[in-house]
Amino acid sequence: MTAYGIDRTPRPAAPFASRLWSGGLRAAQFSLLWWVLADGAVDSWPVAVPVVGLATLASLRLLPPVACSLWGIARFVPFFLWRSLAGGADVARRALHPRLPLSPRMYLYPWRLPPGLPRVFMANLISLLPGTLSTKVGTDGLLVHMLDGRKDFQGELEAVEQKVAALFGVSFFDNPQETVK
Repeated sequence: MTAYGIDRTPRPAAPFASRLWSGGLRAAQFSLLWWVLADGAVDSWPVAVPVVGLATLASLRLLPPVACSLWGIARFVPFFLWRSLAGGADVARRALHPRLPLSPRMYLYPWRLPPGLPRVFMANLISLLPGTLSTKVGTDGLLVHMLDGRKDFQGELEAVEQKVAALFGVSFFDNPQETVK
């Protein structure tokens, strides 16, 4: 485990069907990308086939297949859209009213998600919450910058973490104590 929450320990291989499905999906995406970049030129496919194959193998090696829950995705999309809208509205409100009281604060949110993609995904989502920005991903927690530290962000961060856990179909670790800096 590194200081940035990236787990380097070997994981058990995903089931063959999962790897096959993920590999096929990625190959289709890389093929589509090639087709777009080559302007649909059919004569480029003798080069495209080995390149797409190598890109697919490299992507499977670098990011092994991850399980996602369809129900989690269905519940996550409206949450994501609403939080994005609220974050944009908050930024617009702050830009139009420069005298809006601010109380910046750094907050260390302890991880309950397992290491890997769920943590990275959550760290990226935090910036969608109104007035928040992920500043450091650590093994123990996520350091979050808040524009207004007087607000209760604990509930917001827990809601994001629960949606991410449902999306990836993972369970939480024990609930550690949160820390405010």
